[in-house]
Amino acid sequence: MARHIKSGDMVIVTSGRDAWTKTRDASGKVTSRVRNLTPRKVLRVLLDEDRVIVDGVNVRRKHVKPTQSNPQGGVVSVAMPIHMSNVSPVDKNKKPTRVRFETAADGEKTRVAATTGETLSVLKKAKAK
Repeated sequence: MARHIKSGDMVIVTSGRDAWTKTRDASGKVTSRVRNLTPRKVLRVLLDEDRVIVDGVNVRRKHVKPTQSNPQGGVVSVAMPIHMSNVSPVDKNKKPTRVRFETAADGEKTRVAATTGETLSVLKKAKAK
């Protein structure tokens, strides 16, 4: 799978539990589900598993034993990885976009947002002679 996501990118979760927000009425009953379009930051990319860790997405509570660095121990919240295909990078308009890879004549390879044409990042710099 092409690596359309890099660490530090802003992404929108497109599928799974965190892709939706529930709206409730005054009594607390769920009335509808609305697509959650909040951009979030990619903390880490796990290349071998094609997974990403996104800030505030797929958060699990983990029981931790006491250690020297954490003598209290206890329960901590940890963001777990989700599959790379479930997130989509955002362009400058904060809209989800596909990513295109372009190579310039001088050998510089860049990631480009397909919707706006803006450069997201430079992957390979041109060699200096």
